[in-house]
Amino acid sequence: MQIIRTTVLLYLLAAMSATWAEPVPSTKTFTLHIGMHRIQAEIADTPQSRERGLMQRTHLCEHCGMLFVFEEAAKHGFWMKNTPLPLSIAFINAQGIIINIIEMQANTTTIHQAQEDALYALEMNRGWFALRGIKRGDVIRRSKTVRK
Repeated sequence: MQIIRTTVLLYLLAAMSATWAEPVPSTKTFTLHIGMHRIQAEIADTPQSRERGLMQRTHLCEHCGMLFVFEEAAKHGFWMKNTPLPLSIAFINAQGIIINIIEMQANTTTIHQAQEDALYALEMNRGWFALRGIKRGDVIRRSKTVRK
């Protein structure tokens, strides 16, 4: 009987630690629009949420992404350390105009940087922007509705 209890306890502890290790998606989201394309973007607007980003994520739905919001416009840089998803990143200025888009490889420490001062960065599945013909100079707009 003691062996069964110990086995059950070890199983429960393993299941709980696996759950705690899973990334926690942001609960704050915006709906963004680029032309006719709609994106459901999780918001990373604190130092902690920006640092965590999409690390450890193994899936991102087709029209989902993460919008990084900074306090100041600058030539922000990103890497893909501990990020198993290959992603594309669009750096965006204060007016919502895409400055540049970069394709990023999973689990790398190469720094990818905005070409000009950016106030925002939007990460999507790798190739998302290219597949839709979205490029430098296109405008990203936000819907008024915010979910918390």
